[in-house]
Amino acid sequence: MSGTVVALGGNALMRPGERGTAAEQLSNLRRAVTALKPLLDEPGLVLTHGNGPQVGNELLRQERAADEAPQLPLWLAVAQTQAEIGALMASELRAFAAPACVVTHVRVAADDPAFDRPTKPIGPFYSAEQAEQLHRERGWAMVSDANRGHRRVVPSPQPLEVVELDVIRGLSETVVVIACGGGGIPVVRRGDRLAGVDAVIDKDRASALLARGLDAERLIILTEVPAVYRNFGARGQVELPELSRSDAEALLPELAEGSMRPKVEAALAFGNETLITNFDALESALAGSGGTRIR
Repeated sequence: MSGTVVALGGNALMRPGERGTAAEQLSNLRRAVTALKPLLDEPGLVLTHGNGPQVGNELLRQERAADEAPQLPLWLAVAQTQAEIGALMASELRAFAAPACVVTHVRVAADDPAFDRPTKPIGPFYSAEQAEQLHRERGWAMVSDANRGHRRVVPSPQPLEVVELDVIRGLSETVVVIACGGGGIPVVRRGDRLAGVDAVIDKDRASALLARGLDAERLIILTEVPAVYRNFGARGQVELPELSRSDAEALLPELAEGSMRPKVEAALAFGNETLITNFDALESALAGSGGTRIR
């Protein structure tokens, strides 16, 4: 057992109030790579990333340009943003390590009940009034997300197989691999072929599946907050520095379904040590004085 899988949140690449320009994302990634320096020399390092804000923006671009260019399905928007973010990450990593970006497909079940119950937030935040208007005019499913506003939600089926697992394993022996971007391009098996389906796989669940497949020693999930909290966003919120498996299982019903809950579920699915924190607290968390460890 060796190696580390580090999952970067899509929102960690875009700070509150930013529009998500390439310059903004590069600036944030420069900060992220600086925080990741203690890990870059470790063998078997694999980086994954989310794409919630980016894939939402891509869908908005397509919708507004629909009169001039044909719209593409959601699974291709996932592929586009996987390549977009992977290219940005590789450009920043190259100063410190040799990176390789793998366009990754992740198989899901065609009959997953998630297709009938969208839960994965994508795109920007909206006010309650804007969310109601978007639901009425565009038919979007909208939810309140982490006390910051309302966001569109799309299906998020369970990942079953990382199609390029063997390729990722081989590359990780010599380079830092960027893989499973945006949770992977969702596909289902139809006979001897894989077909794309419209969904966004949760990147933390996909990262846990990847970490298990690689027999990784640990999983690090980097998000916007420095740790897992009980009563997050409310008066009297409590930071949780360490959770046993039973503690984590008991906490799940209290956590936001499209936000922190998948991260804790990913830790439980992985089974080995998981650290949940953010870039700013990563150094101290690696030293044992920050973040949330689930053992």
